[in-house]
Amino acid sequence: MEKTLGMIIAEHRKEKGMTQLELAEKMRVTDKAVSKWERDLSCPDIHSLPNLAAILGISIDDLMQIKREVPVSSKNPKEVMDILFKAVALAMGIAVIVLSVLDALPVESGITLLGIGMTCIGISLLNNKG
Repeated sequence: MEKTLGMIIAEHRKEKGMTQLELAEKMRVTDKAVSKWERDLSCPDIHSLPNLAAILGISIDDLMQIKREVPVSSKNPKEVMDILFKAVALAMGIAVIVLSVLDALPVESGITLLGIGMTCIGISLLNNKG
């Protein structure tokens, strides 16, 4: 079961050995407000979250249970290139189909675009074997 914000506040407050009243005084709210937070009847004001996290000795991400995703730049470059080649091949295929239907693409250009797409697929396949 995922922890609620109230459960996280209560857990970290107790780890710090603070009472609800002590936390309330540090947050400049009433102990009743802290009690409501911990019972998930209300939430702290969004502007007070950085202060609450600091008092509890945790990050705002931990307080709000934010899970960070891995940025694209840290992915394997081989995987990124594979996706890129497949995307180019798909784009070339779609462009040829659409432009052919609209009679806006000379045959030579269509063959060139399909050749580029096939080359990208070939590179992607070779990349996966190596």
